[in-house]
Amino acid sequence: MVKKKFDFDVTIPVLGRPNVQTPLRNPRYVDESVPMPLILTSEELTELDTDILKKKFEKAGPREKLYFDPSKTKCAIVTCGGLCPGLNDVIRSIVMEAHYHYGIRTVLGITNGLRGFIPEYGYEVRELNPDNVSHIHQFGGTILASSRGRQDSEAIVDSLERMNINILFVIGGDGSMRAAKSIVDEVSRRKRKIAVIGIPKTIDNDINFITRSFGFDTAVEKATEAIQCAHVEATGVDNGIGIVKLMGREAGFIAAHASLALQEVNFVLVPEHKFTIDGEGGLLQAVEKRLRARNHAIIVCAEGAGQDLTGGDLLRDSSGNPKLGDICGLIVNRLKEHCKVQNLEMNIKFIDPSYIIRSVPANAGDRVYCGFLGQNAVHAAMAGKTGMVVTQLKSSMVHLPLDLVTVKRRNINIHSDYWSSVMEATGQRQYMD
Repeated sequence: MVKKKFDFDVTIPVLGRPNVQTPLRNPRYVDESVPMPLILTSEELTELDTDILKKKFEKAGPREKLYFDPSKTKCAIVTCGGLCPGLNDVIRSIVMEAHYHYGIRTVLGITNGLRGFIPEYGYEVRELNPDNVSHIHQFGGTILASSRGRQDSEAIVDSLERMNINILFVIGGDGSMRAAKSIVDEVSRRKRKIAVIGIPKTIDNDINFITRSFGFDTAVEKATEAIQCAHVEATGVDNGIGIVKLMGREAGFIAAHASLALQEVNFVLVPEHKFTIDGEGGLLQAVEKRLRARNHAIIVCAEGAGQDLTGGDLLRDSSGNPKLGDICGLIVNRLKEHCKVQNLEMNIKFIDPSYIIRSVPANAGDRVYCGFLGQNAVHAAMAGKTGMVVTQLKSSMVHLPLDLVTVKRRNINIHSDYWSSVMEATGQRQYMD
């Protein structure tokens, strides 16, 4: 049985009754009277203490009746937080869907993240159309630029009102989705009819209930290239140690997935799984054993791993993200000291590809997914949905309420089959358990 305390509401708020005929022709309209039944497992939701949870979700897709009249609708798009492959793809998909299929002629790009709504910063607002977004998917980053940090929701809604915006698309991570929820609350308090739709963006793949975030597939692909380089370096010298630092403040999905993809990693360190450096079963002795047995070792370390070992108080940035200690620097220094004491020759090659990984254009798989996200975000908004995100669960595109995705961060279940597969791929338990 599922824990009784673990329950959640998947009802999507609506602005009002849709009674405008859609301009779309011959699509497969979604029948909202028939929800999408899905079976989720403890591999996807760490809250489950048994294998399955059956739940019915609202299916994403075009509706036959709209809430907004496309000829009178004005949209805005804002990108928030750190960069991620696929941001431009989502922007492009929204603009193309709104323009060509719904006939919406005004889509505004809010520049520099949520700061772009605040008059004191003086940032411009860009008009987006098929001509100026047609090629942006070929480039990394976001043409709208971005920023971190909280902004006043009252000031943001003031700006939405001044610009006569009917629909706001917020593309961002965990903090951005909380900001979107705050905007929804302020819009509701003012009794305004403004739809707020979230498109979850996190390169770390750590937004609650979002089992696949765009850009993650690209990040893993680029991470495996860095690991391959570390492997070549490590095997090219006597007792070589390749250390690759990857993104992952509070969740180690990139590190784990890249380790599975390449099958050349010997130790993967993630925030969810505590480890020790010294003593029996510690990292130093484990690496020493590996070197004496195989003459090389590959360590993949998520940036948020081992923060209890770096010392000092945990500080947070303006977005609420933890300011991390240098775990890789600590590991490198301690390995040098340990090998010197043990009179063991070793050569360390350290690679940090973080900004390369997050700044590249999306790969083909992520581009397809970004297209789905943008299209379905527009479908939801035009039907009057608000306070929600669009995402993929299993093989289906569904709507999830912002309340659900902002409860907590998603992380690796270290008691799952997934994590067991990672441990099998690395052989890590042979040295550290």
